[in-house]
Amino acid sequence: MAKIGFDNEKYLRLQSEKIKERIAAFGGKLYLEFGGKLFDDYHASRVLPGFKPDSKINMLVQLKDQAEIVIVINAEDIEKNKVRGDLGITYDLDVLRLIDAFRGYGLYVGSVCLTRFNGQPSAVAYQKKLESLGLKVFRHYPIAGYPSDIPYIVSDEGYGKNEYIETSRSLVVITAPGPGSGKMATCLSQLYHEYKRGIKAGYAKYETFPIWNLPLKHPVNLAYEAATADLNDVNMIDPFHLEAYGETTINYNRDVEIFPVLEAMFEKIMGSCPYKSPTDMGVNMAGYGIIDDEVTKEASKQEIIRRYYNTLCQIRQGTADNEQKLKLELLMKQAGTSIEDRPVVSAAKIKAETTGDPAAAIQLADGRIITGKTSELLGATSAMLLNALKSLAGIADDVQLISPTIIEPIQNLKTGHLHSKNPRLHTDEVLIALSICAATDETAKEAIDQLQNLAGTEFHSSVILSQVDMNVLRKLGINVTCEPNYESQKLYHR
Repeated sequence: MAKIGFDNEKYLRLQSEKIKERIAAFGGKLYLEFGGKLFDDYHASRVLPGFKPDSKINMLVQLKDQAEIVIVINAEDIEKNKVRGDLGITYDLDVLRLIDAFRGYGLYVGSVCLTRFNGQPSAVAYQKKLESLGLKVFRHYPIAGYPSDIPYIVSDEGYGKNEYIETSRSLVVITAPGPGSGKMATCLSQLYHEYKRGIKAGYAKYETFPIWNLPLKHPVNLAYEAATADLNDVNMIDPFHLEAYGETTINYNRDVEIFPVLEAMFEKIMGSCPYKSPTDMGVNMAGYGIIDDEVTKEASKQEIIRRYYNTLCQIRQGTADNEQKLKLELLMKQAGTSIEDRPVVSAAKIKAETTGDPAAAIQLADGRIITGKTSELLGATSAMLLNALKSLAGIADDVQLISPTIIEPIQNLKTGHLHSKNPRLHTDEVLIALSICAATDETAKEAIDQLQNLAGTEFHSSVILSQVDMNVLRKLGINVTCEPNYESQKLYHR
């Protein structure tokens, strides 16, 4: 079983208490900017073993009687059909997905705010669509001189022109499909309108990483830099906090750079700034949930290596640049790790060199490494998956879990009727075939029952995986890396 380094229950308790304290400190109303992923935060679960991917949303559920959600989306992103890289869907569709997900947890979604609205035709059509679905929609507009012209911004001509978002609960969570959506600006605009109406309200920020009470070069914080290498985020000591309290805390460059501007805005809106530093604005208690620092360090080093391989593949695919690669190499050096610290890499490479074909390797929770090779019937990843399940179930290596008489008709279907060029079975096809066999074969059933034990294991492929195989492995909770090579020399790859 994988080692645990994080106490999730303690974290949920401390986090909800901290937010309640902040609500009370501002007289009963708080606008909470929610950074990062509310759902499926697999980065956090990888670097903090024991952190549940849906911890943040479950924490909000504890406050659901006090909370309402406002989802903000940049109108320019609607116009450009901006896509979430992890889900492959546009931001406007992701808003609908988020609303459904929030409602599924029993949370109240109050409204949607279109930020930087400037009459974009797509945004106008989108607002009509949302309203036809029974959702309240508000518009916030571009402000000239933002964020430097504070007297103009904090005036009736600046924030004052934005539509006031009507809210009814003490905790207003401001979230979005992705970065650059305008969450902070929405919070500050709302503060301006609340104070104009004589209503006391406050602002806080909930961002899991970097963890403010871990050292600057702690691998958990370095892993955050690795995750945001494309954004050029840099962790740094919060100079404002150090000056105010004589205490070293960690923040990141964008929050540190914008803090003087925020401080001036707070003074203009509220009469004084309630915070002395960017760290003061945060309510993140993740650092207090760590119960085994060595476990989190090792997990974070592995995450940095994974991010490095992911970037190599993105460079090969033309979606990243060499600067990101160099940054990740520096982060690996700062964390005291290298690709040699990922055993599945060498295992997959050796298997590929031995067979002359693509190969794959997986490291199970107990440290065993299982490999898979390419054959006429199965791709390397599919073979590896079956071998891993056999190993976990204690099934002899020479036992055939799926008979060739079952595989061959599937291949005929793929090539003869569905016109696929590749007859080998992908992982999804293998799992379906194995499930069918499990209905009548006890050995196959024993193997399929081991799927739950693949979560958290480490995998490496000697070639870039197909999207199908990548999706299946991720759904199983397997941590995937690939060599930046394609299986064929073709120009078009799916």
